[in-house]
Amino acid sequence: MTEDRHFNQKPRRKAEFTRPPNTLKAKVGSGGLSEEILNKAQTLLENNAVDFMPLAEIYLTSVMRGVEVAREKSESENAEMLIAQITYPTMQLKANGGMFHYHLVTRTADKLIQFLEVIESPDDEALEIIIAFHTTIRAIVMGRITGDGGKYGQDLLDALNEACLRYFDKHPHKHKDIDFDYIHKIDAPEA
Repeated sequence: MTEDRHFNQKPRRKAEFTRPPNTLKAKVGSGGLSEEILNKAQTLLENNAVDFMPLAEIYLTSVMRGVEVAREKSESENAEMLIAQITYPTMQLKANGGMFHYHLVTRTADKLIQFLEVIESPDDEALEIIIAFHTTIRAIVMGRITGDGGKYGQDLLDALNEACLRYFDKHPHKHKDIDFDYIHKIDAPEA
């Protein structure tokens, strides 16, 4: 995958990383962890049998709540705040998907975040694309499609990517810096 993301458009917003206090480090001190502890932690993550569905449903519900607020927005509501209401739970889906072996959820949520970082505002057509991402992630979780989903997973991502491209094609005045010929190379499966 190429480093040039966000549909070759300069993002209008970027997720901020806030470094929380490291209470664990304060308890155990510095100097790193032994190889044995790291191996145990890795094994625990790899053998994680906790059901992702309840957690995913919480975040998916939050995404839809953000969509509903954006649909009912008044002129006084800030587009950035509306987008943030959708971005935060999407970031949680991206972060947790891999930990629960739902790598396709992680990739799909990442693509939605890229879309959210580019759009000017959550207009009706953008909201429909967001709902398509939501529906896809929900289907992945409900279908318990772990891993990357194989060819089916790539086909889903390609369809969502094409929906985003159609949106940008239809609204060139909102996205003047996009090179649409280049976009088709982004996220193409490597040979």
